[in-house]
Amino acid sequence: MTSADLPGDKPFVLLATRAQDLPADEEYALFLRFTGLPPERLRRVRLEREPMPDIDLDDVAGILVGGSPFNASDPWERKSAVQRRVEAEMAALVDRVVARDAPFLGACYGVGTLGTHLGAPIDGTYAEPISVVDVSLTDAGRADPLLVGLPDTFPAFVGHKEAIAALPAAATLLASSATCPVQMFRVGENVYATQFHPELDVDGIVTRIHAYASYGYFAPDELDLTLAAVRRAPVTETGRILRAFVERYAR
Repeated sequence: MTSADLPGDKPFVLLATRAQDLPADEEYALFLRFTGLPPERLRRVRLEREPMPDIDLDDVAGILVGGSPFNASDPWERKSAVQRRVEAEMAALVDRVVARDAPFLGACYGVGTLGTHLGAPIDGTYAEPISVVDVSLTDAGRADPLLVGLPDTFPAFVGHKEAIAALPAAATLLASSATCPVQMFRVGENVYATQFHPELDVDGIVTRIHAYASYGYFAPDELDLTLAAVRRAPVTETGRILRAFVERYAR
């Protein structure tokens, strides 16, 4: 199915929080590529620059959330004014999304936002260095519409300082890995979050490695090791999740 074949004309919204233009623009380009959406049907909002606009859930087909340098588990006093604003805006939106069971897919930062809504413990217990890990589907994951047809185990890009330590019963676990038990989950029927990055390819993650080299994801002398780690195995399947999300909810 091409973008011209997608039903309806309602746009999807990408909520982004990357301050540097290069990784921010590349993130948007990758979401366009893997969703198959044309730019006019994927509206980007850069929350690090401007307050979240009023999003009428009846007027959009679905909401996507990109990754972020923000960590929900950081102490309040260490959070910038921008992070505090973004967290408040995201919390209000996620409250409405979950109440409506509206289409939502948060990549990496979605775990922090949706997990916070659920009251899940979010901390550094299952942090993962920037790398490629093998993600395995649960029985519920194999039956989920966004994951049908994916291999039972597939490589995915990760790199995060925090994760959900224990998933509440209100959520359905869809995917896990040896180093992070909660790699993907669903709330209701239409609200999703992934800990891994379904929007990334090798070039995209290399851009982020360089852009965030001073953000504490790896030691200063580990740059070459980190670049090698993301080439450990080819990542070929995860982008299909984004395309499945769009095909399911386009209207």
